[in-house]
Parts: sequence; C-alpha cells; structure tokens
Amino acid sequence: MWRFLAGVGSALALVAAELFLFRSDAAVEKLPPPPKVTASTAGIDTPLADDPPAATQRTREQKRFDRYDKDRDGRITRDEYLASRRKAYAKLDTNGDGRLSFDEWAAKTTTKFATADKGRDGTLDAAEFATTAVKRKPARRADCPPAPPPADEG
Repeated sequence: MWRFLAGVGSALALVAAELFLFRSDAAVEKLPPPPKVTASTAGIDTPLADDPPAATQRTREQKRFDRYDKDRDGRITRDEYLASRRKAYAKLDTNGDGRLSFDEWAAKTTTKFATADKGRDGTLDAAEFATTAVKRKPARRADCPPAPPPADEG
C-alpha cells in the first residue's frame, strides 16, 4: 500500500513542478523585421519592384476549362470536348480501320491472360490466376515515419 501512496505522491509532485516551471506566460522575444532588399544592397543595376507580382487566382474548374478549350476562344466545341476520347480510341484501334473489334478493345486483358497462362493450355489454375491480381502499393500513413533501411550483414 505504501508503494501506491509513494507513486501517487510523486505523480502529484511532477504535476506541481510542471505548473510552476513550465508556465506558458514566458516572455516572447520579437524579432526585428528583415531588411528590405534594394538594388544597391543586392548588387543589381536595375531597380527592384517593391512587391512581387501576384499570381492569378484561377480555380480548378477554370484550369480544366482551359485544357479543353484548345483554340482559346472561350467556348468548347464538340470536337474539342471529344479530342481526348479520340486519342484514346485511336490507341485501341490498332489496325486503323475506324472500327473497334472485341479483340482490339480487350487487348490488355488478352495479353495479361496469355502472360499468366504458363502452361499454354488456355486455362488458368489457381496459382496462375493469382498472378493476375492488381498490384497495389500499401497505403502510407502520414504520421508514420519511413522504416529504416535494413542493416547489411556480413
């Protein structure tokens, strides 16, 4: 019982020491403002502007609009809107006939199946199928520091 009382007493002593020693009303030292850079102090012949130019405040939607508006006329035509889809379609249309066959559309999946089919029998067993799983990177936690590199043994 007396150990318990000693522990409680030491905890109370630590709290009291914190209250008296680490008070938040400590004096805050104010730093002087940085010196203003002029042409003479920077060693430049041309005069410097007092304030740097302000960046334009464009919203995310304005930036997206500008990416689509190729001719910069303030309007997006149907052709401008579909340009990115045309590029993606052209990549899939490997023979260039303007028609997308099932094999052209499923080319990536077909290649993935052929790579996984080690036995070349046209079927995937459980081990072969496991190689087709999407490889995802593990999510990093922002509050967790990176793991140290392994030490070299030898």
